[in-house]
Amino acid sequence: MFKRKQTRELTYLSATSEFQGNLHIEGDLQVEGIVHGAVDVVGNVVVTENGLVEGPEIRAHNITIHGAMKARVTAEGTLSITKTGRLEGDVTARALDIRPGAFYRGYIATMDVKALPASPEPLEVPQLSQEQLEALRDRSH
Repeated sequence: MFKRKQTRELTYLSATSEFQGNLHIEGDLQVEGIVHGAVDVVGNVVVTENGLVEGPEIRAHNITIHGAMKARVTAEGTLSITKTGRLEGDVTARALDIRPGAFYRGYIATMDVKALPASPEPLEVPQLSQEQLEALRDRSH
């Protein structure tokens, strides 16, 4: 008769904890401590203000950064960097939410290529000879 709403399990890494190695979570992850290594999460990741995640790659559905992250990031949903968040690394995400005051350094790519029109072909710029360059300079004086 009554169905229980299924909830994902939460894995919590406290502020006094440090983990080193590859981490795979079948649920959500909240990091208040330190993680060194690759992180693969089926659910969502939240890095709190005192949390640090550092590794080659972080994958999750939604990722919210209040603390620090240094890794290549893939978010199947939304990547959010709050005003206290810091991220260094390349990002692939379906959606981005970067708040004023947040720090980000890296390259961003969106997953939904249908959202943008196709880019036009690059223009070919003709190479000018030395004589043509000198003639242009003479005209400008």
